[in-house]
Amino acid sequence: MSASSPRGAGDVPAPDGSGGAQPLSVDVTVVIPTLNGERFLAEVLDAVAGQRFAGRIETLVIDSGSTDATLRIVRDRPDVRLHEIPNAEFGHGRTRNLGARLARGRVVAFLTQDATPAHDAWLGELVSPLDEAGVEAVVGRQVPRNTAVPLLKYDIERVFDGLGSADEPTIVDRTGLDGADADAVGFYSDVNSAARRDFLLRTIPYRDVPYSEDLLFARDVLEAGYRKAYAPAGSVRHSNEVGIREYAGRMFDETVSLRRIGHDVPSYSRIGALLRAGRGALVDTGRILRDPDYRMADRAKWLVVNPAYHLARWAGLRRGGRIDLGDAAGVARRSWEARQRRGVR
Repeated sequence: MSASSPRGAGDVPAPDGSGGAQPLSVDVTVVIPTLNGERFLAEVLDAVAGQRFAGRIETLVIDSGSTDATLRIVRDRPDVRLHEIPNAEFGHGRTRNLGARLARGRVVAFLTQDATPAHDAWLGELVSPLDEAGVEAVVGRQVPRNTAVPLLKYDIERVFDGLGSADEPTIVDRTGLDGADADAVGFYSDVNSAARRDFLLRTIPYRDVPYSEDLLFARDVLEAGYRKAYAPAGSVRHSNEVGIREYAGRMFDETVSLRRIGHDVPSYSRIGALLRAGRGALVDTGRILRDPDYRMADRAKWLVVNPAYHLARWAGLRRGGRIDLGDAAGVARRSWEARQRRGVR
């Protein structure tokens, strides 16, 4: 599939929020929200800058209070636009809507600060399904880094292998959204995605929710009668490289978020969670020993560390599934997102 300039709206509201209409001269705006993203950000920005794309690209970073080298990394690249917001104003959906308003491109591609385009045709492959009739949202493949925790690596591979062909885009509508294939039909991730700016501004914006804004957006798109696509060749290297404590907090946050948007989440006993963690760690042991991506020293390390991630996962899932959603103080105490806002590590 060759890189192409996607279809787009002609005149849209001005990016400065003035309400006037102006023609957009940029084909794609790549929006990257950041918060202390120094580890991979330079690599991500350089990969975006090196894209082979038959159109004009701009990169927009929206930073929400970084205290590490993130701002310096961005300012060292004069072609990258920087917009700063207070940390208290950040929201996963809210900030992506802000990115769409600020964008000068007809299409908005979203990346996270640790998602590196895997090759120089990433952008063209990601946005090309928007040329198909009715397609208004595209999710690209994620390829785990070789440094990824095995649990997270195998999760990523399983999820994306289940979304469709590895060779060409898969396009879906709401058929099956409420059936056995609902997880694959409704899956969406703003780690690596794209939509038309005009559609985000005028038709279906992101909802302002603490988590799962991407899953809600995909469901809204499909239920409104539009289609979404999975673009396997529009791939990024990404693997949620988080510590054990953070991982437990994020699992708690995601579970609470799913409950809040109406998903039926199982409630696990302490023993049930422990048994599931043990079974998952045992299965991963065989995978680790056979995994060619890991060197011998890596295998030895992960055989020791990976079980702790399984325990963290099921602890987060259990707590998130059992907590009273009306207990705001209890939710905030367990929430990794809330801890970040309070500056607690």
